[in-house]
Amino acid sequence: MTIKDLAARTGYAVGTVSRALNNHPNVSEKARTAILQAAQEMDFEINVNAKQLKQTHSNTVLVVVKGIGNELFGEMVESIQHLISETRYQLVVDYMDEDANEVARAVQLCREKKPLGILFLGGVNANFQRDFTTIDIPCVVVTNDASTLPFENLSSVSTDDREAGRCAIEMLIALGHRKIAVIGGDREMSDTSRLRFEGCVDAFCDHGIPFDPDRDYQGVRYSYQDGYRATKDLLASGREFTALFASADVMAIGAIRALRESGKRVPEDVSVMGVDGLPIGDYLVPQLTTVGQSVSDMARRSVEILLGAIEDGEKAQHETIPFRIFRRESVRELTE
Repeated sequence: MTIKDLAARTGYAVGTVSRALNNHPNVSEKARTAILQAAQEMDFEINVNAKQLKQTHSNTVLVVVKGIGNELFGEMVESIQHLISETRYQLVVDYMDEDANEVARAVQLCREKKPLGILFLGGVNANFQRDFTTIDIPCVVVTNDASTLPFENLSSVSTDDREAGRCAIEMLIALGHRKIAVIGGDREMSDTSRLRFEGCVDAFCDHGIPFDPDRDYQGVRYSYQDGYRATKDLLASGREFTALFASADVMAIGAIRALRESGKRVPEDVSVMGVDGLPIGDYLVPQLTTVGQSVSDMARRSVEILLGAIEDGEKAQHETIPFRIFRRESVRELTE
């Protein structure tokens, strides 16, 4: 049973039938009564899903989070929720696996939720290059630089991840470390991981320090557990290192646990450094040295840029938020 069948039964146009069923005001009472009576007699039910698909847009701002265990994104979602709560918009947050295609997921959610705009927390530029063309609403990628992508409705707010990786290794080298292991993400699935890795390689090359990715780099997920397992694997391989750089604080915290279980003291035997500046790092023993990103600044600018595009039609913007290195108790200078 379709609206066309109901229109044929009543003699009214399909548009009139649709307006009557959806309680629109511009339908005569005579037509409304006849159509609703016929619908009842024919056991006609409105297809709610079809109705939703025909809506142009809702009052929703969508957040697509790439990585269920990424605590930086968890903290950022809290900031975004607070910012959106002060507007007239509703927030919908969708979490997905860090290896999944965030753009394909967003395309699906656009059909279902009809959002006015999207914030992507994390992403891979290749996914946008391949799949973003069907998304026509304002979007902002947070933590990834999308300035090289040819989309007028795609903005980005990010940190210079390559420089962050380089500066982290530069600091460890300045402290006298030459045997440095690196834990990071999958460089094929994460632009952030790739850029931080490239920054590390830049620093090693600048100082003439050999670095073998197959031996000295562990590519894992952004989680405590994977930081722990990656460090265990490094130790089991017989790899000797006096410092370990993890391209996320959660990995660094897992690494510290693995080192201690293996009888290694931090920082006396191994210095450990992370990236993100998570609040938990302040309360670890030892306190975690990290490359800190300003979650509040990134969240604020992302929301401002998105709402500017939604409400005022502002053009795409690409901003880089500065990072800071916080040297704390988990690293030491080599003196011998």
